[in-house]
Amino acid sequence: MTDTRLQTMPATSLPAWLDATMAEYVESRMQAGETREQAEANKQQSLDQWFPGGEPLAGHHVWDVLDGDDTVVGYLWIGPFEPGSADWWVFNVEIDEAHRRKGHARRALELGHVVAKDEGATSIGLNVFGYNAGAKELYERLGYGVTAMQMKLPLT
Repeated sequence: MTDTRLQTMPATSLPAWLDATMAEYVESRMQAGETREQAEANKQQSLDQWFPGGEPLAGHHVWDVLDGDDTVVGYLWIGPFEPGSADWWVFNVEIDEAHRRKGHARRALELGHVVAKDEGATSIGLNVFGYNAGAKELYERLGYGVTAMQMKLPLT
């Protein structure tokens, strides 16, 4: 087990993190087949829904993921999928490339699961893009199961 821990992301770091994570979100959606316009519209919908006024929606947690040396190695964002719901969601988890394959993502998710359960969650879901094989493997090892699958065939 790693010495990974979670720390609430400082308010001063949130705007830059939000800009970066939403840019990555747009790129991921485009890589999954959306046009830039569709991806940007989805980004704006997410911002409006989950970060009204630039702050996380009540009940949502945005954490820095720290290693045993207190170095920020990534982040985790979880919360109820709908306000007051017992169905929670992993909206984003990412470990910096230099710190991957050391157990940080696994441990961060396990810690997030504890918080979710302590706050009344009865389930936690997530979305993983089809091209992200490493993430799919991690989620399966943690016990996540497929609830839906979208597939696409390019006709070009």
